[in-house]
Amino acid sequence: QVQLVESGGGLVQPGGSLRLSCSASGSISSIYVMGWYRQAPGKQREFVAHITSCGNTNYTDSVQGRFTISRNNVKNTVSLQMNSLKPEETDVDKCNAQRWSCIWRMYWGKGTQVTVSS
Repeated sequence: QVQLVESGGGLVQPGGSLRLSCSASGSISSIYVMGWYRQAPGKQREFVAHITSCGNTNYTDSVQGRFTISRNNVKNTVSLQMNSLKPEETDVDKCNAQRWSCIWRMYWGKGTQVTVSS
């Protein structure tokens, strides 16, 4: 099992920045990819960014150039630096991890609230 705990959410003004962190525990040695998904009120959850064990990254188009995902394999954490935040990015951001254990398994954190407002 993998447990994921997010932190770093909060209130930020439009154009501001936040840095989210996700700490993984449990069966972490086989985690291949960690990333972030977000869900705004009344909307479906969407992919934001992920990073693999070998450092490959992927971002959804809307955050490309503004967000940066990074991974610390020693601390078993993944961070998401979010710059130039927009009001429509008020949402709950959830950490996601995938690991191999006979099959690919997916894990989710509870999420952290991000509010972008004046």
